[in-house]
Amino acid sequence: MSKPERAADPAARRISRRWPLISGFSAVALAALLGLVVVVRANGIALEVDTEWMDEIIEHRSPIWEIPSLFMNALGGGLFGVLVVPLAVTLIVVLIKRPWAAGYYVVATVLSAGGVQLLKQVFGRARPEDMLVTSDFGSFPSGHVANAATMAVCLLIIFPRLWVALTGAAYTIVMLLSRTYLGAHWLTDTIGGLLLGAGVAIVLWAPVAAKLDGERELAARRRLERLRHKETTA
Repeated sequence: MSKPERAADPAARRISRRWPLISGFSAVALAALLGLVVVVRANGIALEVDTEWMDEIIEHRSPIWEIPSLFMNALGGGLFGVLVVPLAVTLIVVLIKRPWAAGYYVVATVLSAGGVQLLKQVFGRARPEDMLVTSDFGSFPSGHVANAATMAVCLLIIFPRLWVALTGAAYTIVMLLSRTYLGAHWLTDTIGGLLLGAGVAIVLWAPVAAKLDGERELAARRRLERLRHKETTA
């Protein structure tokens, strides 16, 4: 057992030992939900909830909401969203000496983005007609929301704090709302992106749970030792 695992909580060790079961059920449940949303229910055609939501959005469009929505569009997509932000987060995690956490975040982000593109090609769902931005092929699932959900869940696992959970949830919800406001996605596209992004983060967390937990414990011990050293030398 590696050093981080030795410092891990027993519960985290049990999660790591049971990763095939956890990952398998999570992946199956995720696939089933995605299928129910798009394929089984309406064969890729917009559902009633999609059209009703979009009608409400179009009716209440105004410059007040358009500016923040365009900001979220730039923040969560393009080179900035898929490269700059993940690299910045990874660098910060590496600098605080959490290499397992950094690797986990990178792999989750890459697989989430890859899963989005794969499902876009498989489903080939048409985007809404009243779009305010230019987007690539495929409406389901939302890549912006998937990326936001992956980052939110990964950071909560790496830094299990209430403020991290609340900030991640708020960021994901705002991203979801902005994508439908801009007409880039149907509502169910964003729900699919949320499920995919969160699911990938959880599935990948299972096999490395003990390493992440142990690494966090070791980092906390190092901080405590530094504080004690400063107090004794002051």
